[in-house]
Amino acid sequence: MPSLFRRKPEEPAASVVVSEPEPEVGPRGQTPSKRDLGQKTPKRVIAGRRMPEPPAANRKEAAKRLRDKQRQERVEAREGMANGDERFLLARDKGPVRKLVRDIVDSRRTIGTFFFGTTFLVMLVGFNRSLNPNIYFAANALFFVMLLATAVDGFLISRTVKKLVKQRFPDAKDRMGSLYLYAIMRSISFRFIRNPKPQVKIGQAI
Repeated sequence: MPSLFRRKPEEPAASVVVSEPEPEVGPRGQTPSKRDLGQKTPKRVIAGRRMPEPPAANRKEAAKRLRDKQRQERVEAREGMANGDERFLLARDKGPVRKLVRDIVDSRRTIGTFFFGTTFLVMLVGFNRSLNPNIYFAANALFFVMLLATAVDGFLISRTVKKLVKQRFPDAKDRMGSLYLYAIMRSISFRFIRNPKPQVKIGQAI
């Protein structure tokens, strides 16, 4: 006779199957993005952005990197100054007024650019004692003629500077005397050695 207190045989527990929720389909059958699913999209490297350099292995490599960086900065500063970039200009060259003065000088042929050549020629003649005295006289006369022509040309440039600065920058606080000197010193230097480089062509309207 079966016992009334015998345990019933335990039934095996049913295995629970957990199914992942299916991604909800957006309107018009669109597939959900990775942002909707909580996944991060790897960032792309933007072109032109410098990647951080790995740390230097030793002092020698760190010093070399520092020298290369300083050399690159000097090259950038020199090129920026030559191209008239305000970030790299000296204090004497900064500002729209100074740029206008440079353009006035660079847009014309100046007699002052020939003054140093004439002075060099007169010095060569003066050192040669075997030449005819008339050559000394002619060289000295040429020097004084060029000096007078340079002074007249500087006066005309200064008058143009004063006119255009008063017209375009009536509230400018630059002293006119310093602008005159700035224009004259630029006018007597050769065009190819002027710094910043000329940004206008000869004969171009200012």
